[in-house]
Amino acid sequence: MQSGKPQVGDASAASGEGGAAAPVRDRAGRRRRAPVAEGAERSADFITALARGLQVLRCFQAGSGALGNLELARLTGLPKATLSRITYTLTELGYLRYDRDSGRYAPGHGVLALGLGLLSGLEVRQLAKPAMQSLAQQTGGALALGTCDGDAMAYVEAIHGSSALYLRLPVGCRVSMDSAMGRAYLALLPAAARRDLMLRLGALAPLPEVIDRCVADLASTGCCFAMGEWQSGINAAAAPFESATGEGIFVISCGGPATLLPESVLRNEVAPILHRTAQSLSRPA
Repeated sequence: MQSGKPQVGDASAASGEGGAAAPVRDRAGRRRRAPVAEGAERSADFITALARGLQVLRCFQAGSGALGNLELARLTGLPKATLSRITYTLTELGYLRYDRDSGRYAPGHGVLALGLGLLSGLEVRQLAKPAMQSLAQQTGGALALGTCDGDAMAYVEAIHGSSALYLRLPVGCRVSMDSAMGRAYLALLPAAARRDLMLRLGALAPLPEVIDRCVADLASTGCCFAMGEWQSGINAAAAPFESATGEGIFVISCGGPATLLPESVLRNEVAPILHRTAQSLSRPA
């Protein structure tokens, strides 16, 4: 395998394929507008070129593997010629690595430095970790701390319990807004902000009746739940909070196989502990 630099302006050479970029679509097949365009309308200070570069970097997620320019164009909705210039620049700066044999890109070491800088600077992560470790030991479940990242929730901390019956999702993993964590984040938002975010999510948003139920659960228990709905056979509870450190809204969740964490255990035993933990990390009302 050889590594090298792609040629600027040769979009098809870097992707290994030709053809026009397909528009970005949601799960229902509807065309989705590129987030860059939405941002450009918000302010004259919005730097579209920078946003496009970051949009490309966001395409590289856990399990995505290396990507060519054609795939990146399809994921972002950007023209291939634009993608060629962006990937060339990101490669020159060390944020992408280019493999000459496959014509594909993978994240470079520069991205790792950015991620580590963020994680090491998150005070709420360090404050939450002891309680997460304790609850993981008590329940055998998987504990996660996450925050909203565009159209999904991103893990900033993950503690795995004793059970080997579930997927062990790592820090950096992005999970659906229809997960217990995503539902809890939405339920905590003021009604107007929640409505706006659900409109932006489109087909990726939980059903309105699900969110109504989660808002009621949050008011009565301090938690929101997903009982085999996000992933079959997996139950989870999640408690949202606005961090006392001023770092924004976070959600702490506990999940695992339904055989390990049945609904009665999550609601009666796990949820109260999650709620107390969230309160201890919250900004005073």
